[in-house]
Amino acid sequence: MLEIVSFTLGPVQTNAYLVADAGTKESAVIDPAWDGHIILEAAQKRGWRIGHLWYTHAHFDHIGGAGAIADALNPLPLVALHSNDHVLWRAGGGGAFFGFDIDPGPEPTIDLHQGQILRLGSVEFEVRFTPGHTPGHCILYVPSSHVCFCGDVIFAGSVGRTDLPGGSWEQLENSIRTKVYTLPDETRLLSGHGPETTVGEEKKSNPFVSG
Repeated sequence: MLEIVSFTLGPVQTNAYLVADAGTKESAVIDPAWDGHIILEAAQKRGWRIGHLWYTHAHFDHIGGAGAIADALNPLPLVALHSNDHVLWRAGGGGAFFGFDIDPGPEPTIDLHQGQILRLGSVEFEVRFTPGHTPGHCILYVPSSHVCFCGDVIFAGSVGRTDLPGGSWEQLENSIRTKVYTLPDETRLLSGHGPETTVGEEKKSNPFVSG
């Protein structure tokens, strides 16, 4: 069974998610936004072992806590990121553009791709490639829990910005229509910013991309 602990961290209030298989206590951090020590403490309190860092994309506010987490772990966690965002990762997630110098943590070792299955114990996460906000953006869908970690593709009543380097409105809209709105309506959308929503709600009322 999937367990989820959510955090809102850092200068732009980014959502980070600590996820674990309840049976094996294997755990991953999806978008370790900022203040890695806070995420670490939550895992230690529950007896969870963080073995993975999974990035929906490489913007600085989604990887800012990675260094602190990795520094406290032995062995180092496996880091997953789509190859199209490696350049952005090497540039510190674009943080310098906003006045932030971050430690991006360990080098990505797993290249995410469409249809890939990531596993935590018995829990399977399906990777869906959703470019538009960044060239390598991906979302992680867990069919068994009816939940999708959707990064900055779509928010409650809004969508990800496309005015940063590598952004594309056409790609973003296509990603939402083909990779998000094709999920079951009851699927919970856990976004990179703001409150959670559902696929059905966004198809019905999102003013940017209608269902």
